[in-house]
Amino acid sequence: MDRRLLVLALGMFALGTDSFVMAAVLPEIARGFDVSIGAAGQVTTVYAITYALMAPTVAAVAANVPRKTLLLASLATFVVANLATALAPTFGFALATRVLAGIGAAMFAPTATGAAASMVPPEKRGFALAVVITGLTTSTALGTPAGALIGGLGDWRWTMVFVSALAAVSGLGVWALLAELPLPPAIGLAKRLAPVADPRVALTLLTTLVYQTGHFISYTYFTVVLDRALGHDTLLISALLVLWGASGMVANLVTGRLSDVIGNRRVILAGLVILIADMAWLPTAGAHLWTTVIAVAVWGAVAWGLLAPQQHRLVVVAPQSAPVVLGLNTSGTYLGVTAAGVIGALAIPTVGAHDLGYVGAGIVVAALVLAELATLKINAANRTAHSTALASA
Repeated sequence: MDRRLLVLALGMFALGTDSFVMAAVLPEIARGFDVSIGAAGQVTTVYAITYALMAPTVAAVAANVPRKTLLLASLATFVVANLATALAPTFGFALATRVLAGIGAAMFAPTATGAAASMVPPEKRGFALAVVITGLTTSTALGTPAGALIGGLGDWRWTMVFVSALAAVSGLGVWALLAELPLPPAIGLAKRLAPVADPRVALTLLTTLVYQTGHFISYTYFTVVLDRALGHDTLLISALLVLWGASGMVANLVTGRLSDVIGNRRVILAGLVILIADMAWLPTAGAHLWTTVIAVAVWGAVAWGLLAPQQHRLVVVAPQSAPVVLGLNTSGTYLGVTAAGVIGALAIPTVGAHDLGYVGAGIVVAALVLAELATLKINAANRTAHSTALASA
């Protein structure tokens, strides 16, 4: 295994942990700053929207910055931001530091994946990208529960120190092991957004944004949605987060393979239907531990398992701009996380935290409609291409 890929994967692991661990320590943050649970959820919202908006922007603006320099600058920004969150004296200051952390993450993620692809021979690029991205997916099964355990047994501020330490180790690895890498071709922001003009791409990206919004409403407020079954037991919360992330890791591998065998449309359709049912069941399942375990396992599997067929669909539809549309899909995920935090905060006073699953299920229904509209557009384009091919023959 190339150690350079491992240090980049560790950086992605730190980013993923930072993205998802806040949900596990949200009650502690709310108590620490004396704010409502809905207000506390905005620490996730501001981080996610900063990442979503800045990732394509940074990739375009910083195209001429040496890759090693950009990686080190991004990790340094990320470390400082998380340490600042740990030391934040007020809630407003904490929100500002989350914006800074989102900027660091937006600088690092696209640069790391691009660096991984450029540092290996063409025939090994798929494996290199998989190694780096695995750092992100692994964070849901290992980094987030570990951070939750640290925050639950001690203070949530130590969770942020933990995230900073992970990023700092990655930075030391980048400094010691990575040589200067060739600059990628400069692609302006307008060109990066151009694929969205294709309705097949736009509808697929919207599907990702909307379904992620639907299930992240409950995830952002995980500890209060499921407090009837979990209470304030730190070990139980950490164990459920491990289950959520691990089931997603396994499902992502399975659905990727299924997309090749039976096509992405069937996998997406089945996944969204199951996610709707699971979100609608969550308010009832959350009353008892054993049903909560089942619901969380299914939830993690389908929510993360939908990523592979969605990516598969984008690559099939727009193979010539695959890196760009996949990056936009990631931005769609983080915009979904952003919307989820806001919608959840508004819904809690109205429907109550325990019933957020109903809100999420309704939103995932909208994602199902978008996915089927994308299918119609894809089928229509395929028929047109087939007719054109026959006419030219």
